[in-house]
Amino acid sequence: MSDQIVRAMAGNQQIRAFAAVTRDMTEEARQRHQTSPAATAALGRLMTAGAMMGSMMKEENAVLTLQIKCMGPIARLIVTADAKGNVKGYVENPEVILPPNKDGKLDVAGALGPGTLQVIRDLGMKEPYVGTVDLQTGEIGDDLTYYFAASEQTPSAVGLGVLMNKDNTVAQSGGFIIQMMPFAEEETIAKLEKNLSAISSVTSLLQEDPTPEGLLSRILEGFDLEITDRLDTRFHCNCSKERMAKALVSIGRKDLNEMIQEGRPIEMNCHFCGNHFNFSVEELKEILRASK
Repeated sequence: MSDQIVRAMAGNQQIRAFAAVTRDMTEEARQRHQTSPAATAALGRLMTAGAMMGSMMKEENAVLTLQIKCMGPIARLIVTADAKGNVKGYVENPEVILPPNKDGKLDVAGALGPGTLQVIRDLGMKEPYVGTVDLQTGEIGDDLTYYFAASEQTPSAVGLGVLMNKDNTVAQSGGFIIQMMPFAEEETIAKLEKNLSAISSVTSLLQEDPTPEGLLSRILEGFDLEITDRLDTRFHCNCSKERMAKALVSIGRKDLNEMIQEGRPIEMNCHFCGNHFNFSVEELKEILRASK
């Protein structure tokens, strides 16, 4: 089954829910960036969250960016997503190696350390919406739970998980976002909290049933669950030679002319997907002429 996001309602419309399975997406990111297990887990969690949060946007050309800047060895994570299930991301330091945490699991929190989480929603208007919070635990799911409460005043529960095989490929990846509607009753909230407290980890649920429906059926057990939408999601980068040429224009005519004077072709790399784009001296001259 391809990676997928499902959207659902439950508890007599008092609960809004999202769940995603993202194994293929996370494995592609691992291969493209040659990430260590801890970096793979961190990037996979953030991309899973980006996929679900991107699917919340109604504007066709809207773009969501999640950025973590931190003092840990990873240093920075960036993920962008759209409303169509396209997601891309990268880690500044992909080769971070850390021993397991006290629970014997990948130490994502240790790889991040103190830092900030920034959410940018560009809906195609004059100014994007930007929300920034301090990292609470560095586990990413907890940090997004705090973000939704602090910046969007939306009581939420975010669970994210990545499980690695012994050969360091991705075995499972996925997550959920559960949100209470403003009119939710105390009984519904208490029942949901009880369900969430019984979950040991997202990856344990994915091992039992590696589908988004399986995740939601366990989390929302005892509630009426209605799947309202399904959306395929994938690692997708929209880089191109044309976009790289525009980036060259943005560095300024002086710097571009210096590159031409050196008389050597240049190579530009995309941070998100690792693709390489070569520009000959003649192509650089054409870009300079067109930038007038």
